[in-house]
Amino acid sequence: MLADVLEKTRSNDAAPLPLPKVRSLVTEAMEDGVHSARRAMKYGRYAAEDAIGDALHTMRRKPLQVMGAALAVGVLIGGFLSWIEFRRQ
Repeated sequence: MLADVLEKTRSNDAAPLPLPKVRSLVTEAMEDGVHSARRAMKYGRYAAEDAIGDALHTMRRKPLQVMGAALAVGVLIGGFLSWIEFRRQ
């Protein structure tokens, strides 16, 4: 995107582009960037909502498996923190 703007500003080396033209090219590039960022945020939000929905569905269908996984994660985190504390002494 920035390369396109720079290429457009360097299209004629003999005569530099007038300031309003450069300003409009930069503004257009910035608007494209903002649009891309908003679109990425929207799709990221949709992906997060889908992940939450899938997790809730799994919790309802397999509650014991979810509780076992949560217990395993807790044991791993506790063991890791204990190991760190043991090494400090």
